[in-house]
Amino acid sequence: MARSNIKSKPRCAVRLVRGPFVRPKPHPEHCEDEASLKQFLRGIKGPTAVDLFCGAGGLSLGLREAGFQVAMGIDHDPEAIETHASLFPGLSATWDLSDADVVARVADIVRRHKITLVAGGPPCQPFSSAGKALMRHLVREGKRHHKDDRRELWQSFLSVIEQSTPPAVLMENVPEIALEPDMGILRTMVGRLERIGYRVHTRLIETWRYGVPQFRERFFLVAVLNDYAFTWPAEATQRVTVSNAIGDLPAVDGGARPEGGAEGFWEYREPHSEFQRKARCRVAVKDRHKIFDHITRPVRDDDRQVFLNMDSKTRYTDIPEELRRYRDDVFTDKYKRLDANDLSRTITAHISKDGYWYIHPNQPRTLTVREAARIQTFGDDVRFAGPPSSAFRQIGNAVPPAMGEHLGRAILQGLQSRKKNDRSPGTLALSAKLRSWFLDGDSQRVPWLRTDTRWLVILSELLFDRVRADVAMRAWPLVSHLRTPTVTMRAPDMLGEIAGFLGRNRTVKDLLETAEYFADNPQGLKTAEEMQKAPHVDSITATMAAWVVPGREPGPVVIGNAVLRVAGRVLGNSDGLRNRATDGRILVARMIGDGDGAREAFLGLVELSRSLCRPQNPQCHDCPLRQTCHAGSAHIRRQPTLF
Repeated sequence: MARSNIKSKPRCAVRLVRGPFVRPKPHPEHCEDEASLKQFLRGIKGPTAVDLFCGAGGLSLGLREAGFQVAMGIDHDPEAIETHASLFPGLSATWDLSDADVVARVADIVRRHKITLVAGGPPCQPFSSAGKALMRHLVREGKRHHKDDRRELWQSFLSVIEQSTPPAVLMENVPEIALEPDMGILRTMVGRLERIGYRVHTRLIETWRYGVPQFRERFFLVAVLNDYAFTWPAEATQRVTVSNAIGDLPAVDGGARPEGGAEGFWEYREPHSEFQRKARCRVAVKDRHKIFDHITRPVRDDDRQVFLNMDSKTRYTDIPEELRRYRDDVFTDKYKRLDANDLSRTITAHISKDGYWYIHPNQPRTLTVREAARIQTFGDDVRFAGPPSSAFRQIGNAVPPAMGEHLGRAILQGLQSRKKNDRSPGTLALSAKLRSWFLDGDSQRVPWLRTDTRWLVILSELLFDRVRADVAMRAWPLVSHLRTPTVTMRAPDMLGEIAGFLGRNRTVKDLLETAEYFADNPQGLKTAEEMQKAPHVDSITATMAAWVVPGREPGPVVIGNAVLRVAGRVLGNSDGLRNRATDGRILVARMIGDGDGAREAFLGLVELSRSLCRPQNPQCHDCPLRQTCHAGSAHIRRQPTLF
């Protein structure tokens, strides 16, 4: 890739400003140890919660607003725990949840004290796109082992649940934790929770739909013991913009600090929006006209010039070349001025490194600590321990409190209502039905899903593409002996006759080209990635072959329109899929389950999608899921093609 022709420029001096260092006082009822926690819990009668990997307490704050008493928060970040301890009674501890003894200790507290809800967000950076890129760099540099222990902390979270079985569970994470190629983590989490009696609900949520003024999609898992109900909360009726969130805060210069160090403040007038009023509602009366932590980094002179000439649509490549300090072929979005009348981009922990992605809508500087906290829906009463860089990191890592509040209320309503679960089957039951049906000899409608050679799968997928299942079944015996690419190349006339019968004459030439490739490159059938290098073999065909004839590594889950159609109909989410590549994948994962039977369950789902569950006039009377399908045969027959 060519480099931009940027000549080196003299560095523009910028005044270095450190601190101030905030050291908030612990909550008056803060517990120092388990003995004091025990005493504290004796006086609590309402629902209680424990927040694992709590960080600064974003999720804890939301649960508190929903009606839970947060009894304990655990994290490995000392400054985040210092922040958490200032906000909540109970115990805030810097315990290492990668330690099995710590996991057992936490589970014992949850079990003995009958904690209502265990919540948390295991560290997500290793799963995020940015985290994966950083991980690859550190491994290459020899600074980190290729196996990142943070990837396994979700197992610690689940272990606490398995050892304590609280009535409810809430987990938050980045979407990637549920959307790995084989979706193994999501399938494992659901399977383990269902086996100990939980009904599991999973969803990707765009948090702006719940009053968070930023583009921030996250994965949420809610699990309740089978006797309890749960319904996802209704979305907010209005979108909160950047101006709604921070428009009342006084103008400040980059790098400016009020007098008084950590206790310094700027004069504050009054809130103008409902969001701002809520942000101020817990501020002490004596601080009514004060705004704390409204500080940010100094601004270089050349950056200030750039900021003054940017609007929310300006890209880095639009900046005059003499003012660009970074490669414009790599950093195409290095600078981003926020739009006052729209949502902010996602506030992440990277804001602690630089703020160029978060330039104030109408002031020539990056966001302040208080503005970033507002956009994450923290109240103005929250003070973050440590220097500004630590505050930014804690804010970026947090679950928005507003999101925690909405989910906390929904969970509490389910626990307190008389309504019980509808007893519809969970993932394990659906998986078992699909597996049993697939293994039943009478159900074989896509016979190449049971072959033991990957080449035969590829041949069949190419030859029978868009051919009706009953027609393909009649033609299958004629090709079932073409088990290798070499044998296939010797039968061009027979292939031509079959293709002519199927109305797919043009396919023969493609098939022979593909067979010739694999005959010359037999190692090309080893992995799905290698199979895709062959002519005419797409990702779905390759991954299907890997599922039918599995290798050492789990292959990615094949997600096509037909499979999505079945999952949407059975689980009742056909009309609610905002993104088939994400929401749809989660539905499929919820049908195939985990463990040794997942392969047959998935192949059963594929066979069902290609034979009985047709876009029009599905054969519901023969479907193995007919008694549990959410749509129902009568409803399905009234529907147009969904996908």
